[in-house]
Amino acid sequence: MTVRPLHFNAFIWPNGYHESAWRVVDDDVHGVLGLDYYLDIARIAERGLMDAIFLADTLAIAEYRVTHLPQTQFDPVVVLSALAAATSRIGLIGTGSTTYSKPWELARRFATLDHLSGGRAGWNIVTTVTPLAAAAFGEAVHLEHGDRYVRAHEFVEVVRQLWDSWADDAVVGDRGRGVWAERSRLRDPRFHGEFYDVDGVLPFPRSPQGHPVLVQAGQSTAGMGLAARYAELVFATPATLEASKAFRDNLRVQVAANGRDPDQLSVLPALMVTLGGTEAEAQARARHLEELASAEFHWQNTLYLAGFDPDDFDPDAPFPSNLTEKPAPSSLAERLIAAARARPEAPLREILRDLGGGPGQLHFVGTPEQLAEHIIAWQDEGGADGFTLMGSTLPYELATFTDHVVPLLQRRGRYRTEYRGRTLREHLDLSRPAGWGL
Repeated sequence: MTVRPLHFNAFIWPNGYHESAWRVVDDDVHGVLGLDYYLDIARIAERGLMDAIFLADTLAIAEYRVTHLPQTQFDPVVVLSALAAATSRIGLIGTGSTTYSKPWELARRFATLDHLSGGRAGWNIVTTVTPLAAAAFGEAVHLEHGDRYVRAHEFVEVVRQLWDSWADDAVVGDRGRGVWAERSRLRDPRFHGEFYDVDGVLPFPRSPQGHPVLVQAGQSTAGMGLAARYAELVFATPATLEASKAFRDNLRVQVAANGRDPDQLSVLPALMVTLGGTEAEAQARARHLEELASAEFHWQNTLYLAGFDPDDFDPDAPFPSNLTEKPAPSSLAERLIAAARARPEAPLREILRDLGGGPGQLHFVGTPEQLAEHIIAWQDEGGADGFTLMGSTLPYELATFTDHVVPLLQRRGRYRTEYRGRTLREHLDLSRPAGWGL
């Protein structure tokens, strides 16, 4: 059986993805606020020949989080630009909001990163779930889930046209004629849609990849629709192999229905990992993290990830009945509302405890050998093209994966033994958008 090489992203989070990580690592508690923390992780991931590092973003701070977690929501493009100078091959994926950005500004930032990194940029398209962002940006209301996704389609269209506003052959560098670039090789989008009016080319030539790689993480119907139309890499959060396979199969059908090649899409489910030299050691490490976890944080964080402000809720009262009749702000909120309807008298804390939720809910605990088998099984069953790795602690889990899991996958012929190209598109076996002009 011929299989495609596996792909991996390294998800960067302060000290690790588990909420208790910062309490068990040996690092200086302030270390996550400096560049060296990110440089260390990026270099480990590149040593592991991973496709990309992945930086999430939060545009507003929920104050409960400062009690329980290090807060390091820096501008992803700024951080990734610094990492571009210290690495040479690994892709650099950052999050950018279609709800709280302007298309021209976002197109410029990610194309800048693509130029400065030599073609390693990726844009994780989000619509921003938290309503706190509205107040932070001076907006009177936070758009409903469906409205955010309708706007997102038009936003992405504008961005793609801006990335194509210079032809690939525009720069001629003709010193004799005194012509640096041919003006005739510019194309102003002059976009006038339902939500956006954008005139003006980007202030520099088309970037090395043509378009930075488009990444998407929504799992609602609207999110999958956006992914099917535009995404080249999808970050999914399935609870089981069966759910992941169904998601991937469904998405590939939708991609084909949009006239796109399903093989130009990789689905990399979120996988939190806790590793040990023996299964008992890994279980003990995971158990220690859970013993330090906060029940107070859990109910607040699940509400926040669902798109609600936890300060508005009493965890010992039922979920407000009036909210069960309103549009859900996220796919996690849909699950919460369904659970609340089924148990209208149950305390919210109890419903949230049983609900779980959030990226990384699939938690692998075991040895490197067991993880390698887990990854291969998911690939063979069609549940994944690889994974977005979320180390429960960092950099330990990422270094262990690089040093012990990667060689196992390489020996099985499932993973690259060297980078064969320099751009993120080449790592992911993606074609370069043609643009125009040549």
